[in-house]
Amino acid sequence: MLQPELAEKIVREVQKLITEEIIVVNTQGIIMASTNRSRIGTFHEGALITSQQKKKLIITENETSQLKGVKSGINLPIFFQQEVIGVIGITGDPETVTPFGEIIRKMTELLISENYYGEQFDYHSRAMETFVLEWLQAKEPSPNILQRARVLTINLELRRAVIIIEFQQREHPLSRDVWSSILNSFTQNKNDVVTRSGNERIIVLLDCSDSVQPVSIKNRLEHFLQFIKNSFGITAYAGVGQCSVPSNLSQSYGQAERALKLARRIRGIIFDEELILEMVTGEITSEIKAEYIHRTIEPLLTEKDLLETLVELFKQNHSLKNTAQSLHIHINTLHYRLKKIEELTHLNPNSIQDLFCLYLGVQFLDE
Repeated sequence: MLQPELAEKIVREVQKLITEEIIVVNTQGIIMASTNRSRIGTFHEGALITSQQKKKLIITENETSQLKGVKSGINLPIFFQQEVIGVIGITGDPETVTPFGEIIRKMTELLISENYYGEQFDYHSRAMETFVLEWLQAKEPSPNILQRARVLTINLELRRAVIIIEFQQREHPLSRDVWSSILNSFTQNKNDVVTRSGNERIIVLLDCSDSVQPVSIKNRLEHFLQFIKNSFGITAYAGVGQCSVPSNLSQSYGQAERALKLARRIRGIIFDEELILEMVTGEITSEIKAEYIHRTIEPLLTEKDLLETLVELFKQNHSLKNTAQSLHIHINTLHYRLKKIEELTHLNPNSIQDLFCLYLGVQFLDE
């Protein structure tokens, strides 16, 4: 429970309040941490007595010769869940340091409690993340998965939709406290399963057994994404798979991944059922997409004006008038650029088939 790393942290924190020498001792009387490094690992008889008697021990200057490894001061038992787990000692004139005793002990116990519950959160997060990933990959729940589901109080029989929420890339990982706030803020339905996945994703297995409407899911997601942006400055987007029976949950996960690709581009929320062209393009490998760009629009990559014109043409639904106005160019200049695009790519923007080929090239380039 009381490890050397935590003992060192306690000493550092107590040092901020008082300048006296501090020691943290385990229940066997061995000093684990101290402001005086030479005392670490030595035996402290006063701390052992304090641990055994479960009460404060004041050591005067006259008593230092009677107990092994002690100095004058005060020793206080550290309690956690009504058990003594260690001792904190403050060296100095007992009359001077005793008034600090209870404050120091309470602060120490709060640090230990905070550390314990933080470790519990980390353990539960790792267990939940591992369980969900194994569950999504399993065709049928194994006895091991069934047992862990009971421990985690997860119902494996519900229809669910998988949601993947992804954070925009960040320089530093999120702290434990931030993760705790984020995960707790999403849970509204007791049957929803919410877990982190790595440092930049959340996976939600949403209970849709009561025919939850997409608009309701979208409202929840919009509220959640706005919350983490306002609270923690995190920009996030989400892909939502379709509601699936338990045996088909991996399919919903694949749909959420597919929807996330588009959500990542538009920085928004995309439902798989909204996808049309992306159903096909999402299955194409990055290598094939790169080769496709090479065969279609690669000559335009060094021609900024031409590529910009083509992109704008698609934005304006092939309206030449609106494209020219948007680019602030004369219509004749637009015709000249389109002719130049045809010469370089051998694809005619006025041909539906060629135009579609150019469109795919721009989409793949954007990815």
